[in-house]
Amino acid sequence: MNKKIFVLLVVLMSLSLIGIIFVQSFFINRSLENERQQFTLNVKRALSYVSKQIDDYEYRNYLDNIQPFLKNNKQPDSTSVQRLFVAFEDKENDQTIVHQNIILEERFKVPSLFFEIDADSTDFSNYINEKSTEVFRNSSVDNGSVERISRVREFDDMSDDAKNFLQRGAFKSLISAYNYPIYKRVSPELIENFVKKNLEEQGIQINFEYAIYDNDLSTIIRTDNFEKTENSYGVPIFLDNNNESSFNLWVDFPARNRFLISTILWMIVLSIIFTTVIIVAYTSAIYQLIQQRQISQIKTDFINNMTHEFKTPIATINLALDSIKNPKIIDNKERVLRYLGMIKEENKRMHAQVENVLRISKLEKNELNISKERLKLHDIVEDAMTHIQLLVEDRKGYLKLHLNAAKSSILANETHFTNVIVNIFDNAIKYSDDAPKIDVYSENIGNNILLKISDQGNGMSKQVQKKVFEKFYREHSGNVHNVKGHGLGLAYVKRIIDDHQGHISVESEKGKGSTFIIRLPLIS
Repeated sequence: MNKKIFVLLVVLMSLSLIGIIFVQSFFINRSLENERQQFTLNVKRALSYVSKQIDDYEYRNYLDNIQPFLKNNKQPDSTSVQRLFVAFEDKENDQTIVHQNIILEERFKVPSLFFEIDADSTDFSNYINEKSTEVFRNSSVDNGSVERISRVREFDDMSDDAKNFLQRGAFKSLISAYNYPIYKRVSPELIENFVKKNLEEQGIQINFEYAIYDNDLSTIIRTDNFEKTENSYGVPIFLDNNNESSFNLWVDFPARNRFLISTILWMIVLSIIFTTVIIVAYTSAIYQLIQQRQISQIKTDFINNMTHEFKTPIATINLALDSIKNPKIIDNKERVLRYLGMIKEENKRMHAQVENVLRISKLEKNELNISKERLKLHDIVEDAMTHIQLLVEDRKGYLKLHLNAAKSSILANETHFTNVIVNIFDNAIKYSDDAPKIDVYSENIGNNILLKISDQGNGMSKQVQKKVFEKFYREHSGNVHNVKGHGLGLAYVKRIIDDHQGHISVESEKGKGSTFIIRLPLIS
């Protein structure tokens, strides 16, 4: 896949994922805001019902207190509290019709003990409705006398609603006039029951705190933990005839936010689950794509390097065979043996490369049987040194040992661990443009032995250091193959050291060389 197209796809997918998360967050916030508004509406509706219920409760108590007195059948004083007067002329019949609708107030003196008010007695009013229709002859008015032709009068009880309206108004005036103490008007238990019942009817079943305030001062009708905040809800109670009151009932919900979130918790949980799945799947897909691109590039480099490395020995073998076929050379035993030696060495070189690949493959499948025995690490290093000493001397370099560790006994496989040291030495030689200069140090740290192999070669960048032990990895250098190898040596080194319960790391600086550090456990 083209790199630009790949980057474009990643950017578009990332923007789409961010967009999905943003849209989900937006809808969750909108849902939470809608729930908050609905909660506020339900609480206000419930509190309005509470305010009405408190008025009704107090008024019912008022009526219950006066009922025994009304049964005494005492004669009330009656006055007219409202009069509707309508008169119109009937000229055809020479008549004037007068209609009156009067509300009569029957006033009773009620001892104050019924209301626990500091006064000798209190007036209680009952109301009846009187309707009358009178007809007068107009001619009689001109003669100086009024002749009434007919008169109809009706007395009946007022409708319950009208009577209740007037009596309730009288009661409110009574309470306001005497400034009745609030703790005698309602109890904390009554307020709590009213509030709880109405909230439950609105679907709100959470703990609450409440208090009744007189103007800005708290009264004794309150819960212990109430605190008035900007999220508290208030409603006026004990309204007078002008629908005004100095008393307000305030309710606060400490767990309001938790309750609101619980109403959309299923949406939040599902959103988080689905978003997490999408993110994991997206991240995994991107990671796999990147890995596949890297593997593809590594394999391409590997094939190029392997092809280049096999091309030279194959060409050498072909040249040697062609030379041997030459009639002038075939009889020259010395030159034939020389060419045969070259063929054998090149064949061994290709065989070693194939074996290296197969060895790594077996390690990956855990099929490589590594038997271990007690060995001296110093002996292994000295043996590995003999394998590459001639190569170092041929390039006018040096390999010096500084083996200062007092203890070097380890549990290891001699063949494989020798290959490990040789591989590191070989890398130091290959990646030194000038004469290779290699120093080997050892020291004891606790129950471990530390082996450091330092060179003064080309070194490597921080990025290369992170991947140098990965299979097939080689520092990318385009089509330049001036350094032989196929990225398997150090991968083999790490796997063998890991199998020996050891650890390997590298410290390097570009242009100043590298130091490979091996830590292995000692045995006593």
